[in-house]
Amino acid sequence: METNEKNEIRSSVRDHYGKVAEAPFGVGCAPGCCAPTSGSSLALGYSQDDLAAVPEGADLGLGCGNPRAIASLQPGEVVLDLGSGAGFDCFLAAAQVGTTGKVIGVDMTPAMLTKARGNAERAGSTNVEFRLGEIERLPVGDAEIDVVISNCVVNLSPDKEAVFREAFRVLKPGGRIAISDVIALVPIPAELKSTALAISACVAGAWTVPEVESALTNAGFTAVVVDVRAESREFIAGWLPGSRAEDFVASASIRATRPAGAAACCAPSCCG
Repeated sequence: METNEKNEIRSSVRDHYGKVAEAPFGVGCAPGCCAPTSGSSLALGYSQDDLAAVPEGADLGLGCGNPRAIASLQPGEVVLDLGSGAGFDCFLAAAQVGTTGKVIGVDMTPAMLTKARGNAERAGSTNVEFRLGEIERLPVGDAEIDVVISNCVVNLSPDKEAVFREAFRVLKPGGRIAISDVIALVPIPAELKSTALAISACVAGAWTVPEVESALTNAGFTAVVVDVRAESREFIAGWLPGSRAEDFVASASIRATRPAGAAACCAPSCCG
């Protein structure tokens, strides 16, 4: 993919989610995985207790799963959320890692960042921090993170290989990733992939399971597991009504580990 095309995709995604951040909940958002409706987070695997535990305005009903459910977070860990939005998963993770831990959210959309920081201030959260940045170039130092989480965001990137390399770089040896994202079940029709809405709705950029496994392995990860969630068909059907997106993609839980003692890859062969 050419640089100009990558930049156009990032711009389209940034603009789309900027509108989501600035709109009242469930209003002014086009169809897609950014189209929040009442109870949508419950359908993704969150509980009523989860929804009640976060600041008002943090849950925008986005995503395609619950990465925290597979992350096995422990008190004192440092967590990084890729594409943190209004902070929903960050606040839930912060409760699990406690005051001895820390959660960093990274998002490339200034409006989302403003919303997340406002939510943190109102909630008095002291172990959550939000940073502006792209997930292909993370504003995080080497080997600072215990767990990387993300919810239906890596799929939006036009350079997923760079995202996985960056995740590997910032993780401590022995650290892990726990991601909810969209996987392609069969080839996606060209007419669907070419629409801007399909890109921002987490459909057009979907990779197959072998492609995800290969990219993670090439980045240096081991113990790669991709579990496709067949039950996601129902909520994906509402993303792009009439497109039959649910026939082509599904939500998946993705886990992998940076081996203990593994150095970040700097050779041309793995850093491009």
